[in-house]
Amino acid sequence: MAQPVNALNNFNPGELERPDSSLLKYYALISLLTGPGIVVMFLPLFFKYETLRYKFEDDGMSMSWGILFRHEIHLTYRRIQDIHLSRNLIQRWLGLATLSIQTAAGSASPEMNIEGILKPEQLRDYLYSKMRGARSLGEDGEQHPHDEALTLLREIRDLLRKRS
Repeated sequence: MAQPVNALNNFNPGELERPDSSLLKYYALISLLTGPGIVVMFLPLFFKYETLRYKFEDDGMSMSWGILFRHEIHLTYRRIQDIHLSRNLIQRWLGLATLSIQTAAGSASPEMNIEGILKPEQLRDYLYSKMRGARSLGEDGEQHPHDEALTLLREIRDLLRKRS
């Protein structure tokens, strides 16, 4: 469900550089539920939490984590094909969600999983607006297309209507 115009305007993804501390609680609970070997299960998740960084820029986003094996993912908004928001019971209890970003890379798994975000619906709506690339909010609060192809198609449609 799309957020109201004011809610999207008040959301600033540039402020999302680190996951919320609730993610560490989530990792601890998941480790506890796995039974024996809590330390073995929790340590990699702890290091992932401590090193996890997000960056949202005008043309794309990136995510990085890891100490021994450094992982970095860079995506431009135009490559995004779909966004899935999921929450299990523990995530809902902690106010968290996972945003899975799909691209046309041909893989069955998501290209990027964004975890530890407290406003996942607003981030999803922001990413949808960026991936479409053809919309921005005007001063009147309405969405105005700026895509050249869309403008050209509308002009063709209007010309065809005049001829009919």
